[in-house]
Amino acid sequence: MTMTPTHTTHCLSPATQDSVLSTQYSGLRTQDSSLSTHHSSPLTIKTAEFETSAAQPRHYPAGSLPEIAFAGRSNVGKSSLINCLVQRKKLVRTSRTPGLTRMINFFKINEGFYFVDLPGYGFAKVPEKVRAQWKPMVETYLLGRKTLRGVVLIMDARHLPTPDDLQLWAWLQDRRIAAIPVLTKADKIAQSKRSSQVQAAAQTLNIPPERLLVFSAATGSGRLELMERIEGLLDLPGDDPSTSKRDGTP
Repeated sequence: MTMTPTHTTHCLSPATQDSVLSTQYSGLRTQDSSLSTHHSSPLTIKTAEFETSAAQPRHYPAGSLPEIAFAGRSNVGKSSLINCLVQRKKLVRTSRTPGLTRMINFFKINEGFYFVDLPGYGFAKVPEKVRAQWKPMVETYLLGRKTLRGVVLIMDARHLPTPDDLQLWAWLQDRRIAAIPVLTKADKIAQSKRSSQVQAAAQTLNIPPERLLVFSAATGSGRLELMERIEGLLDLPGDDPSTSKRDGTP
């Protein structure tokens, strides 16, 4: 399926979008009335709403809608990336305090699939007891959620992948869970240095450089390509809803 671009590639909400956004997740719903109804792509964002937070499978949303999860270190810009993808400023709350997301948050997109925000990892100031709870919570979701179609692994483009990034990447590959590696905050790197930074990150991850996606929530760079890769996971030919494990090769 060919992706239909939205009317803008920037991540700032256009003036015609509904900007009435609650500061709390509960009941949050937005809709872009400027989008034409003839757009057929599931990733032309028409609606985006917070559904629920969960720590245990019994609290996950019911049904069979496919899901794309987002993972990354605390303060890597995960919330900003998701908000950029759905072209909403405040769908996912951002915080100056890393480690704030302590549950799995589900956002229903276009009434047809979910974006799932996983707790950030690697922030030392979060109490050890809390961090110890995250690992089984996230692993239970990733291994047991039959509607999971893949994981967007978000890393800071300014630095090489961290040991935590590498550990999660290897974990996903070992379990054949589809993963899209993304280097975000690309706007903070000089254009002349981006190529070498991508090459170094790819070598660290042991993947071809073209498999890495360079992204900036501030400028919208990389948004269309990431949306297309996500769409590929959501709409794979012959996709079996009961199977979520894949090799992660785009």
